[in-house]
Parts: sequence; structure tokens; C-alpha cells
Amino acid sequence: MTMLVISLVLGIAPLFGIAWTFVTGTIRTQDGLFMSLILLTLSGVFMLNAYWEMRDHGALAFLHKNKAAPAVSPAASSAAPKAAAKAASDVKEAKPKESEG
Repeated sequence: MTMLVISLVLGIAPLFGIAWTFVTGTIRTQDGLFMSLILLTLSGVFMLNAYWEMRDHGALAFLHKNKAAPAVSPAASSAAPKAAAKAASDVKEAKPKESEG
């Protein structure tokens, strides 16, 4: 949880630096442009880390909705393994015997 808070703080802090370059007008210089690109990259990396932390903690479960498997009745579920075992034994019996040579 602390890593999430640290990542969020360090992800938001560079955005204030970008705002500062706009306020002071240094965004119009080459130094200001590259400074804002570097700050955006730093912000993106920390926000990506925060996203991964939230995903690992289950905070973003609503984004990853899985389709529910269709419900199987108990009678059908107990018959399925028997049918699969019978089919597997039929396949084993159908194999031709190796000839001794």
C-alpha cells in the first residue's frame, strides 16, 4: 500500500513542474520543451507503477470483467468424466498392435 501512495505522489509531482514551465513561459524554449518531456516521462512511469499496484491489490477488478462460465447441472457434470474416460479407453483399444519383427 505504501508503494502505491509513493507512486501516486511521484506521478503527480512532475505535473506541477510542467505547470510551472507553462506559468513562467519557459515552455517556449528548447530547454522547457525537453524538461516537460522528461517530466511527462517520469510521471508516466510512476503512474504505470501505480496502475500495476492497484491492479495487483484488486482495486481495478471492475475493469477486468470475465464472462461467467455457463452453469452446469450436477447430473451433467458427473456424467462428463465417465464419458471422457470411456472415450479414452476406446481410443486405447483401437490402436493397432505393434508387430514383432
